[in-house]
Amino acid sequence: MVFEFSQKVLFKHCDPAGIVFYPRYFEMINDCIETFFSDVIGWPFEEMHKTGGVPTVQINTKFSVPSRHGDQLLLKLTATELGERSFATNITAYANNEERFSADTVLVYVNKAGRPTSWPESHKIKIFSFMRSEND
Repeated sequence: MVFEFSQKVLFKHCDPAGIVFYPRYFEMINDCIETFFSDVIGWPFEEMHKTGGVPTVQINTKFSVPSRHGDQLLLKLTATELGERSFATNITAYANNEERFSADTVLVYVNKAGRPTSWPESHKIKIFSFMRSEND
């Protein structure tokens, strides 16, 4: 299973030339991850952030083709690795069946003090189940 997140390119995402200003892609990536945690794991950030969080500790991004104001992007999140405290994903965005960017991310679950900690077992099971369903 691949998690899909739609994002229309809005005026706020663009530079004066009408193409996406690259830092806005990182906001879209975070929106995709936040929605994944809410919709798939059942752990919305507003609940998670009461006891911890999942900061991005690594991101490697390739920008393939510019996106323009009005484009409809489809971001596809694939889980690539689940560690005791970390979670790696690949998020690839498409518009009109053309890859626009791809990002490999690593998130780390941290406690309220900001220290890496083990995933709560119930959420770890849900992430693992999602990963298994991708391979079926």
